[in-house]
Amino acid sequence: MRFLRTWLEPRTLAVVLLALAVGGFVVVAHEVAAGDTLDVDRTIMLALHPQPDGGGPMWLQSMMRDATALGSTLGLSLVVCLAVLFLLLSRRGSMALFVLASALGGILLSTLLKEVFSRPRPDVIPHGDFVTSASFPSGHSMMSATVYLTLAILLIRLADTRVQKCYIVGAALLLSGIVGLSRVYLGVHWPTDVLAGWLAGGAWALGWWMVAELVWGKRG
Repeated sequence: MRFLRTWLEPRTLAVVLLALAVGGFVVVAHEVAAGDTLDVDRTIMLALHPQPDGGGPMWLQSMMRDATALGSTLGLSLVVCLAVLFLLLSRRGSMALFVLASALGGILLSTLLKEVFSRPRPDVIPHGDFVTSASFPSGHSMMSATVYLTLAILLIRLADTRVQKCYIVGAALLLSGIVGLSRVYLGVHWPTDVLAGWLAGGAWALGWWMVAELVWGKRG
């Protein structure tokens, strides 16, 4: 029984969460493609910006720009590179490859999804950040979920207690959550773009969680 709890529990949880994330993304994507989310998206964005010009307190705008940098290409690239270098110095080449493959695969998936849906950026308020790609799904939200949750997968293998593991996962979710909310506040993504990004990034990270469990099991 101890063996079954140790070996099956994380894998069962990963499969269930993965199915929920993928299913959630499919539902959101279908609704977005049908145009059924536009009213809700606009309502949420306008609720965040009651001023006609879409502005807000300067301190809050500055804070949101700082927060969105946590999911920027440069910010996440630095995090991934530093993590990969540390793992290589620690002679954990397979884990370094794990992090790199998850991040690069996430970028490719995000780019592909944006090309497939080609959703225009919001036009409700002036953009608070420079953007060039399509809107759906949010690349910042998806990649922050991918990178931070992938690193959390590795860190929880070093944690001794359930409380520590919950803290690590919670921190990763908090970081990706802050990034997604900042994208909506800055007016560069619809709320459903961010929701889809979280779901897609979470599903991608969960897939790599299953890989980690199969490859390393309880080994660090």
